Amino acid sequence: MKAIFTAVFSLLFGVMAQAQVLNPEPVTLDYFLPDDVSYNQSIPTPAEILGAELGEWHVRHDQLVNYMYAVAEASDRVTITEYARTYENRPLLMLTITSPQNHRNIDQLKEEHLQLTDASVSDDLNLSEMPAVVTMSYSVHGNEPSGSNASLAVVYYLAAAQGPEINEMLNNTIINVDPSINPDGLDRFAHWANTNKSKNVLVTDPQSREFDETWPGGRTNHYWFDLNRDWMPMIHPESQGRVAKFHEWVPQVLTDHHEMGTNSTFFFQPGIPSRTHPLTPQRNQALTGAIAEYHAEALDDIQSLYYSKESFDDFYYGKGSTYPDVNGSLGILFEQGSSRGHAQESIHGILEFPFTIRNQFVTSLSTLEAVQGLKEELLANTREFYQEAAEEAEDAPIKAYVFGEEADQARGMHLAEMLERNQIDVYELGRDYNDFKAGKAYIVPTNQKQYKLLTAMFERRTEFTDSLFYDVSTWTMPYAFNLPFAELNRDYNSNMLGSDFTLEDAELNGELIGGKADYAYAFEWDEYYAPRAVYRLLANGARVKVASKPFQSVITNGAKQFDYGTILVSMGTQDDPETVHDIINTIVEEDGITVYNLPTGLTPSGMDLGSRNFENLVEPKIAMIGGEGSSSSEVGEAWHLLDQRYHMPLSILKNENMDRMDLSRYNVIIASTYSISDGAAENLKTWVRNGGTLLVFKNAIRWAKAHGLADVEYVERKQDEDSTVTVRPYDKAGEDRGAGVIGGSIFNAKLDLTHPMAYGFNREDMTLFRNNTLFIQKGENPYSTPVYYSEDNPLASGYSNDENLELIKGSGAVVVSGFGGGKVIAMTDNPNFRAFWYGTNKLFANAIFFGNTISGATTN
Repeated sequence: MKAIFTAVFSLLFGVMAQAQVLNPEPVTLDYFLPDDVSYNQSIPTPAEILGAELGEWHVRHDQLVNYMYAVAEASDRVTITEYARTYENRPLLMLTITSPQNHRNIDQLKEEHLQLTDASVSDDLNLSEMPAVVTMSYSVHGNEPSGSNASLAVVYYLAAAQGPEINEMLNNTIINVDPSINPDGLDRFAHWANTNKSKNVLVTDPQSREFDETWPGGRTNHYWFDLNRDWMPMIHPESQGRVAKFHEWVPQVLTDHHEMGTNSTFFFQPGIPSRTHPLTPQRNQALTGAIAEYHAEALDDIQSLYYSKESFDDFYYGKGSTYPDVNGSLGILFEQGSSRGHAQESIHGILEFPFTIRNQFVTSLSTLEAVQGLKEELLANTREFYQEAAEEAEDAPIKAYVFGEEADQARGMHLAEMLERNQIDVYELGRDYNDFKAGKAYIVPTNQKQYKLLTAMFERRTEFTDSLFYDVSTWTMPYAFNLPFAELNRDYNSNMLGSDFTLEDAELNGELIGGKADYAYAFEWDEYYAPRAVYRLLANGARVKVASKPFQSVITNGAKQFDYGTILVSMGTQDDPETVHDIINTIVEEDGITVYNLPTGLTPSGMDLGSRNFENLVEPKIAMIGGEGSSSSEVGEAWHLLDQRYHMPLSILKNENMDRMDLSRYNVIIASTYSISDGAAENLKTWVRNGGTLLVFKNAIRWAKAHGLADVEYVERKQDEDSTVTVRPYDKAGEDRGAGVIGGSIFNAKLDLTHPMAYGFNREDMTLFRNNTLFIQKGENPYSTPVYYSEDNPLASGYSNDENLELIKGSGAVVVSGFGGGKVIAMTDNPNFRAFWYGTNKLFANAIFFGNTISGATTN
């Protein structure tokens, strides 16, 4: 085997000075497999199903699926389950691989294994007789394909390898293999790499098209979300199914296989010690370090370069390598330098795809070897994690969290869903508590098994041992949903618990007050799905108005006060009243909206229903600038919100074509692009001047200002009066730069509740998520800044250095400019962040529906 590897290694890492392209023979399966093991010939090899050797081409997802089913059919060690479907209807699979004897008792073994998470019985378990559980998850990023391709070799090895060592390992281990966490992204990338591969020679030039995917690339899922940030929020079907399988077993170890830059080597955890979340036990990192020794030995044997304890962290619990850490498991990240295609020049020579697969395969096997060597310690870690959590929960000063908003049931319900998917017990509030109403709010007792995870989801942390973060520094969920919440201590009593909340209970309940209307219907804009409701009406030709002032109206059995943003549907102005009645019933049943029958246009107080202070609404015709120069995630987040939640179409326009597009078919255009051409800017200017609403957020503000579209001013950074040059150590440069970044923190803000941008909000205080350092001043026109950051204590949760904290105080979060007959709405932050930031989605919707109603006299 050593001789074979030496020959292949010479082939893969030829001397770049020769400036030649390669035309290698495909490596065979022997290149990947250990050479001291025999294999069951009845188990199909990858080549027998794929029609090509492993690594010769990038595997398509359908080929991957076919192979997994073929092995499951041929082997009594393997069972296979489809646990979800992607947005593009591709199956997500989990293979369970263990000894035939374990398979015969699998349900009993699973039940006993889950007792490790029950502190009241786990001491009675005999760890020496229990199998450990390992989950191997591959290629959550579709254009990091060496993991999914390696899963073919891993599954073949586990199904076909013969001998006493493999039999012992399978008796002692239950292995769950998730061969492709992101099928849609994997397929997108495989198509790109394969269609751009030269068949007779391998082009290694890094500038060649093969290594430069077109926008948006294959990293993400269908809506261009990074699924490796979705383990805790579980917004997407891939994550919901995957995490349900995690909790079905609660494995001792979960591996998370990624790729990084071509000039990198191979990384395995532990990461940077100071960047581990404080809720993660130190024992977790010690065990991860012990496992790392097995990886090092395996990679030493094949002469692969690697590193550890650098670059990556274990802080944000929404990642695949970190979510297990707060659930009694060990998450282990692997990062392989990527060929990005089939063979590419690197600083280490020519990096070929099979080599990247081999490193992932070898460390998959070293993980299993480590689990054998550390089995009882790993089982004990799970048991001790939940025992310690139970003790901490018993002594915790916070006994429960209450959250909810009476005027908007959907946001509270969706947060309750998120908690339930994370195995956190949630109850309806059983009796009134302060401003929280029974049946309209939820309560989460902290004395429960998932104490650590629920604490992580509710905590407000502003002090950190390290100022650098690989991802966000905070994710306080009630803030993300913009929900009132309270921490209960002595006030808590178990009689506050109402009925258990389950996912089956997650339904919206609207009501039609007063029955079918002859004169008018009205409903408030408070509910989360009000935008969907209004779009139903407008898209079907209904005439709809919005109230720019409060009013009182007669309803059945009395009168009701209606707030800013109330939607009015006058039946006397409709061309098709019966269709409108039908849509109103749908709005009540599906959107959870309470609709009122208004029998008369005369009101007891405030404006009458015929007042000109009711503004006409138009059907939104929405486009968003995408393509090169745009953040695919920010475009995808808007697309997901409009399509999945609001059921509204969105045209995504290529940035490079904006200078010559006919924009007249749109009345709202959204941009988060980094830059646009002068021709595109002129086209947009004409469009806005003719009455369009342009919503720009984050980096798009810069070019909107530069081209005279957005009338905003930046907050100037203060120059230090002491001009003395401070000398700093060279190796601190990265840390110093990173400390000035806002990688993801939550800030307090104020709303003008009378402004169209704030319709549907009921409190002037709200929280905004920010991951940039673009600060703009409040508008010169005193009415032009409907949302601004708090003057005092703006930091709600997360990290910010002192300089950024001073800059953000009192700065503008939303500033509205006028341009000809149109509006330019500048938002410093992304209101749709990762689709779990429900609390600011309404700001986005308000810009779309009401931007054109904003008075020009109130703009900059």
